[in-house]
Amino acid sequence: MEVSKLPAYLAARLVKAAIVVLAIVICNFFLIHAAPGDPASIIAGQSGAADAKFLEQLRAQFGLDQPLYVQLWLYLKGVLTLDLGFSHRQQMPVSTLLWERLPATLLLTGSAFVFALVVGVSMGALAAKRVGTWWDSIITVLALVFYATPLFWVGLMLVLLFSVALEWLPSFGMASVGVELSGFQAALDVGRHLILPGLTLGLFYVAVYARLTRATMLEVADQDFVRTARAKGVPEGRIQRRHVLRNALLPIITFAGIQAGQVIGGSILVETVFAWPGIGRLAFDALLARDYQVLMGVFFCTSVMVVIFNLLTDLLYAIVDPRVEMAG
Repeated sequence: MEVSKLPAYLAARLVKAAIVVLAIVICNFFLIHAAPGDPASIIAGQSGAADAKFLEQLRAQFGLDQPLYVQLWLYLKGVLTLDLGFSHRQQMPVSTLLWERLPATLLLTGSAFVFALVVGVSMGALAAKRVGTWWDSIITVLALVFYATPLFWVGLMLVLLFSVALEWLPSFGMASVGVELSGFQAALDVGRHLILPGLTLGLFYVAVYARLTRATMLEVADQDFVRTARAKGVPEGRIQRRHVLRNALLPIITFAGIQAGQVIGGSILVETVFAWPGIGRLAFDALLARDYQVLMGVFFCTSVMVVIFNLLTDLLYAIVDPRVEMAG
């Protein structure tokens, strides 16, 4: 890798990322406004007044009386200043709502992502090292089960087992209700609430990483440089760690960067099942209430995070693999 090309490469990637985010924002705007129903009528219905004059006031207040292209321009100007609108249901700015809910989502998705990556790669490496044995068979079967089982069913079964039957872990929320905790006790309480949703979200991706690691390591193990290392008398453990696994990690890094964005999308279902107070649950509630400003804000937030994850993956891949050209 040529370090001198890094600034140009990063600048080019940032420009492309900005264009992608802009295109996503515009597409989300038109998709939301193409949905059936009048937001003003919904707001008026929730407030208990639906006369024509009140509807006109609501449309003027939220800019719904303007032409669509004017609404798009005003929304784009707000996005540039991080003004994502106002939630009529929550009665507060959308940006404030997102900042309040984002840490919970990042905690859940980050924990599930690290768990899936560590456990999945470890299982795949063990299966590749013991290929053809009962270890390989057990890991393959578990990976298929985790991959084929719906997330909501896994979550419900975990709740029935660990919360209802064994009473070991809490079944919903992010913290205990009615209990004031601080410091280590508060962190421990959040950790106990995190176990079940983190497992539910992470088990699916454990299966993906396990199968990918196994297949990639078996492919690398047939390369000439691995055979040469064995012929030179290099210990098998060192061959598996420094030659096979190290080269097998390159496609895993690429796939992990893509999966990092998908984990955020999958958190919507998990947050709903476990009442986890993140942006996924916020999006679900906003969809039921037709709170379009919140929905567009959630879409914008998740889109930016996916683009950032992909950008970090490109940079990491370019650093790990010297064959990647850092060209603008």
